[in-house]
Amino acid sequence: MSTLTYWLWLTTRPSLKPGEAARLADRFGGPEKVYFADPAEYELAGLSAPLREELAAKELDWPERILEDCARLGIRILTIQDAEYPERLRQIDTPPALLYVKGRAIPFDELVTIGVVGSRNATPYGKRIAEELGRDLALRGAVLVSGIAQGLDSTALRSAIEAGGTVCSVLGGGIDRVYPVTSEDLFRIVPQVGALISEYPPGTEPEGWHFPVRNRLISGLSLGVAAVQAGERSGTLITARTALDQNRDVFAFPGPAGKRSCAGTNLLIQRGEAKLIQSAEDILVEYEGLYPGRLTDPDREGTLLTDEPPQAAPPRRGTAASRPLPVRPQRPPEPEKAVDKPEGRAYSTFKDQNEGFTEDEKQILLTLGERTLRPDDLVEETGLTASQVLTALTMLTMRGFLKEEPGNRFLAPLIFREEAPEE
Repeated sequence: MSTLTYWLWLTTRPSLKPGEAARLADRFGGPEKVYFADPAEYELAGLSAPLREELAAKELDWPERILEDCARLGIRILTIQDAEYPERLRQIDTPPALLYVKGRAIPFDELVTIGVVGSRNATPYGKRIAEELGRDLALRGAVLVSGIAQGLDSTALRSAIEAGGTVCSVLGGGIDRVYPVTSEDLFRIVPQVGALISEYPPGTEPEGWHFPVRNRLISGLSLGVAAVQAGERSGTLITARTALDQNRDVFAFPGPAGKRSCAGTNLLIQRGEAKLIQSAEDILVEYEGLYPGRLTDPDREGTLLTDEPPQAAPPRRGTAASRPLPVRPQRPPEPEKAVDKPEGRAYSTFKDQNEGFTEDEKQILLTLGERTLRPDDLVEETGLTASQVLTALTMLTMRGFLKEEPGNRFLAPLIFREEAPEE
């Protein structure tokens, strides 16, 4: 039986408190030792009666089902013993023993990672700040970590994605449980440009009490947490408090005096618990010297996650960079025939749509044509960089011009073709 199976068995004991599975495994010498311990050892360890009873149940059906679900859903599992498990998270007081991850491998410990939190009931002021912050963090090469809730969390995420950034969303339920429904598209898009992370196995419903527990992971993965806008009783303040307890930096945007919607963030500043900020630059200036080469020049295009580090930094695996790929000759276009048009799909031109497509988006749509291709195929055929392709795919999918099929393949409901030159 694999060690992972025993980890799954241990972490699915209902009475365990946050971080307790990792502590138990450390105390007994591993999850296998916890599994094979006898009731007297549990009692000697001072465990509660309900937990002792749960540990006495040795069935492994549930762990096996979780493994099957993860394989089916494309979710990988990190244990606290794995090298890929973020060291930042390993060092908090209550680290999760397991992380369920869907998407890209993000080397959090090597990157400037900023948590962004804020109210679900945002004002236009808060939305504007969140949009600017998400965009500017992305353009400077920082990784944005947030929840995925309706409000400022999703606003900042969408803005960072639109700017071509790397993002991570930490969930309060299983990765296969879309919540809230208004963020359904983000559950599809975030794994393409970053990662969805949860400490809960697939099938876990997003219970209300999960979210305050989840917040320790947002701050734990981050160097600092930025509070955009929050009332005095907002959950944003819980994340800020958790960040302070974890010795993370806390930043806050000030709001108009007397406005209830900004009372919480103003209070953080008033108490000296948060640095007053007015832009992403006020955050990133704290980390430029600590992470040389990891942030781009503010006047240049932002970097995205690739397999190679930037030249300015020592070579380390899995760091942020933007690596251009060689331009490859494109195959000549084949003549179109009306009989070849797939059923239910129409031809169109960019002029007909009047959508203001970027040149990258146009190249993607023309290359796809009637076909269904993977991002790797598009990189090879277009000569665009991986980051350019991913950004274009994300934006076109959000706007409905692409559909993602199983196997990370994309097709265009409308088949675009070159416009005839004007005579």
